[in-house]
Amino acid sequence: MENKIKIAIQTKGRLNEDSMNLINEAGIGLKMGRRTLVSEAKNFPMDALFLRDDDIPQTVADGVADIGVVGENEMAEKNENVVIAKRLGFSKCRLSLAIPKSIEYSGIEFFEGKKIATSYPVILKKFLDEKNIKAEIHVISGSVEIAPGIGLADAIFDIVSSGSTLVSNRLKEVEVVMQSEAVLIANPNLSAEKQEILDELIFRIESVQRAEGKKYILLNVPNEKIEEITGLLPGMKAPTLVPLAKEGWSSMHSVIEEDDFWEVIGRLKKAGAEGILVIPIEKMIF
Repeated sequence: MENKIKIAIQTKGRLNEDSMNLINEAGIGLKMGRRTLVSEAKNFPMDALFLRDDDIPQTVADGVADIGVVGENEMAEKNENVVIAKRLGFSKCRLSLAIPKSIEYSGIEFFEGKKIATSYPVILKKFLDEKNIKAEIHVISGSVEIAPGIGLADAIFDIVSSGSTLVSNRLKEVEVVMQSEAVLIANPNLSAEKQEILDELIFRIESVQRAEGKKYILLNVPNEKIEEITGLLPGMKAPTLVPLAKEGWSSMHSVIEEDDFWEVIGRLKKAGAEGILVIPIEKMIF
């Protein structure tokens, strides 16, 4: 249907949870049930299809779904005809080459003639070809990290997040090949109607993302200190000022980064600010 858009989402796992949280925060309610494979949004022109992550790029490329949320690594591995509509900033990881911890690493030439176990042969082959390295790629699914320990391979090429899995299998990361995050992919041939719905979805997502890590702050300031305090507390363009009933005072409203919160608060108090109120932000719309 041209008045609806279909989105493919991973069936389960962290990427599913992060995707559903983002959609919910964007004000889109999906009807969910036990073992749901298809869900209709009750307040937005969108249906969701729940699929295996490695099926999502082809599903979008074939037009079965119009858009999808998938790891950038999976998109690159499948190499389907899709475009990145929006980088989502969560589910970050990297694809790396790792070798046994006991072996000295001399550089990329180490992999010449070696056997490398991986679930991402396409990305690995492209990288090795670019480096003019000839190696044997051994494709396996799951538990790639045990391959060197059981003599199946000399090295592995796999997803790395914290690195704890490598450590527990006595491996060390030696080459980062690709940085990855969740991306919103789209079929490149969307109709004008579906593109309009996608644009609205991206607008909502960006409004949610802008609010992440930010706080709305209200404070009372002496009028003679407004210029000094404004320099400490810039807003989107400039802080908002509202005169108070008490003569000589104003209420100042602005936005601060949560990481800078305590340092900024200390400076504001020293500059004469009083009655400081800090509020979480759900959405920021420009």
